[in-house]
Amino acid sequence: MSSKDNAAIHQLLALLEARYAMRVLWALRDGHPQTFRLLQDSVGGITPNTLNTRIKDLREAGLLCHGQDGYCVTPVGTDFLKRLADVPAFANRWVSVQGRKKQQATGTP
Repeated sequence: MSSKDNAAIHQLLALLEARYAMRVLWALRDGHPQTFRLLQDSVGGITPNTLNTRIKDLREAGLLCHGQDGYCVTPVGTDFLKRLADVPAFANRWVSVQGRKKQQATGTP
């Protein structure tokens, strides 16, 4: 991987590492616009100030936009979320493995 590729990956990860950034994008993955309040409820546990900051960051990055009906992902955001399509299956497998490790560690069936 080139240093240019590494720099791009680091830049993207820095954006996504911000608290709730991925949750905001994930809440909009179905393509339906959401108002600020609905998005706040969809993300869960996020303060209005933090949501405003994440929206600003994600809009500046070109992943999120605001239309007549509320916030939605841009075509670039949609492309990114499509690339994450395998995350739910991976997460389920990972949680299952973690549960088995925990059971083995405690000796419970």
